[in-house]
Amino acid sequence: MIIDIHGHYTTAPPALGQWRDRQIAGLTDPLMAPRPSELQISDDDLRESIEQNQLRLMDQRGIDLTVFSPRASFMAHHVGRFETSAEWAAICNELCFRVSELYPERFVPAAMLPQSPGVDPATCLPELTRCVEEYGAVALNLNPDPSGGHWTAPPLTDRSWYPIYEKMVEYDIPAMVHVSTSINPAFHTTGAHYLNADTTAFMQLIEGDLYKDFPTLKLVIPHGGGAVPYHWGRFRGLAMALNKPALEQHLLNNVFFDTCVYHQPGIDLLLDVIPSKNILFASEMIGAVRGIDPCTGHNFDDTARYIESAGLNETDFAAITEHNARTVYPRLNALLKQQGR
Repeated sequence: MIIDIHGHYTTAPPALGQWRDRQIAGLTDPLMAPRPSELQISDDDLRESIEQNQLRLMDQRGIDLTVFSPRASFMAHHVGRFETSAEWAAICNELCFRVSELYPERFVPAAMLPQSPGVDPATCLPELTRCVEEYGAVALNLNPDPSGGHWTAPPLTDRSWYPIYEKMVEYDIPAMVHVSTSINPAFHTTGAHYLNADTTAFMQLIEGDLYKDFPTLKLVIPHGGGAVPYHWGRFRGLAMALNKPALEQHLLNNVFFDTCVYHQPGIDLLLDVIPSKNILFASEMIGAVRGIDPCTGHNFDDTARYIESAGLNETDFAAITEHNARTVYPRLNALLKQQGR
């Protein structure tokens, strides 16, 4: 079985984006602001958007199930106030839930949080709770930079984040540390901001002692960990200089990396540096890089090909493509068992 732990609803029906445009326009002209009930997306609209896109590619690439969350660049937590994000998150999370209801053996939801710059993260708890208890979300996406590329939020080890971590531990769900759109012209959203955030999050975790307070908390760093595998020696040395334990003890019982790395040498490096128990299969398909690699003739984001070509033994291959996801995402594992898988 192949489980993709990093999928976003990047192909949502156009009506969603049109509603969002009106919501943003309403921030300056309240007469333009739409009500949530004005968004009309039918089940047939959802089927068309999924079957011609994610589901088609999953079938082609042999991916059995995807952990599915709202489009990362659409989260845009910097827009408006907390109420803006709360309304937007509720709508986006509901759509992902509806997709999982239409295709219960192919998609399972993960929650977007209604974060907002300078607002207490505890305000996200009602939406988090609703998504887990009503929608069956098995994970959440946590944005370490709601400001959109200006990094005004405290590090992930700051106690202001603790209400979210406490709820994650209570529900036994992991978070993927995933930023959204950059409004800082110095940082391209997917080419710089995403990868900077992955690297920054890992360094924040090295500097702190978060897992002394939350020994069972699990965080997934996407996109192969940004620069982390390539500079593993640097991070090991920095941990030593900060009088932290070796990274294997300090972080690797709680921090995991996905395989959204879009060429074979990058995947091979990830697999060589990071223990197999800390790697989870993912593709983020129809996401940041959608084209065909002229060097291979295949889509850049067809990460299953890279894993299959990496020369893994049977045990490590099964761990990365299935068993690690079941361990890191206990609610997903319970759902799969309920389905007889």
